[in-house]
Amino acid sequence: MAAAVLLPALLTGTSAVADEEKPRPPKRMSTVGGERLGLPGTQVDPKPGAKAPALPKKLTARAWIVADAETGEVLAAHNAHWPLAPASTLKMLFADTLIGKPGFEAETSYTVRPEDLAELGEGSSAVGVKEDHAYTVHDLWNGVFLASGNDAVHTLAAMNGGLEKTVREMNERAAELGAKDTHVVSPDGYDADGQTSSAYDLTLIARSGMQKPDFRAYAATTTATFPGAFEDEDEKKDGENEEEQDDDGGNGEDGEQGGKADGPKRTHYQIQTTNRLLRGAGSLEPYEGLAGVKNGYTTHAGYTFTGVAERGDRTLLVTVMHPDHQKEGRNRVYEETAMLFDWGFAAADAVEPVGELVPPLSARQPAADGLEPAGHGEPTDAAAAGDGAAAGHSSTSGLSTALGLVGATGSVLAVTVWLVHRRWPTPGAGQGPRR
Repeated sequence: MAAAVLLPALLTGTSAVADEEKPRPPKRMSTVGGERLGLPGTQVDPKPGAKAPALPKKLTARAWIVADAETGEVLAAHNAHWPLAPASTLKMLFADTLIGKPGFEAETSYTVRPEDLAELGEGSSAVGVKEDHAYTVHDLWNGVFLASGNDAVHTLAAMNGGLEKTVREMNERAAELGAKDTHVVSPDGYDADGQTSSAYDLTLIARSGMQKPDFRAYAATTTATFPGAFEDEDEKKDGENEEEQDDDGGNGEDGEQGGKADGPKRTHYQIQTTNRLLRGAGSLEPYEGLAGVKNGYTTHAGYTFTGVAERGDRTLLVTVMHPDHQKEGRNRVYEETAMLFDWGFAAADAVEPVGELVPPLSARQPAADGLEPAGHGEPTDAAAAGDGAAAGHSSTSGLSTALGLVGATGSVLAVTVWLVHRRWPTPGAGQGPRR
């Protein structure tokens, strides 16, 4: 049994030398989802005689997890419950907390006040929200998911009653999901003392968010238009929105946004997703079947990523935290995610689960294992109720058609087929944002 718990370095692809150079995980970690997930090191359990493929070689991430999104089975993990800085992957929890709340309907408009943006951290990633200008909730969610804009997060938080209230609600939502390694200090994921999550928790959060059609639609969108200022203001700003963000410095997110004034009325400019595994970048190709979810980067956290992908009739979730980007490059988090997806799809039937993704507290009922679904507890959202978040807006998708997610320039992203079939019911199953 011990050999199955901690595989030799040759099998796991993690060298002893590399481990010595990395910070060590705590000796005792959370056991939510199973005892083995609380153990340091790599957890994987090949079935006898099944010829399970070896895990990818040269994995450098401090923590990662591969899980079946439908059954919740954890196929393999490495330091799954190590509390680490999450960077902008924490925005998944922000979105899961607020999407579908009353007052956050897609067409709701809000005029930004100077105080709404006053507490943005230095070097924050930004989509270009400007004070004294109005934005719809739909615009702001595009800013959060595509551009990873902290300014969009702070604006939505202001609509929710402020940062303090939003942080409290995010921590309450994390507790409801069973994400005990997660502690929110700043809702945008900006580095803050005591702000942590884990590969396990981020996977739980992504699984929850992907049950919401609006969340799925935003996570899958590759390009959209975002409102700019007005022509005279753009001239005064000397093309502020044309500056390109670089994900190699400061606390800025991986972003390449831009825009320019093109008429006497309010301008719009195109933004594209910072999720490189969704859109591709340079030599990095989009991962086939990927449907989101969120990437992150800060100076302290390095790179983090949670993704969901489908191949055949199987849907997997993978989270990778803190790979060695100094030596391997800033695409490393995506490359290691892709390797783990490939492994997971090849090994799913040849390994025993080493743990599970637990249901939310409200979806549990008293049972022998304490984790059986109660048939309730999934929050409804605007899209499930018929108020599609993306209605009437343009967006494009770079998803594989295998997911049944369809997008085209000039039309709304349609999400009508694919969903995670969890062990507890999903209200509005199969309903995507209305056209």
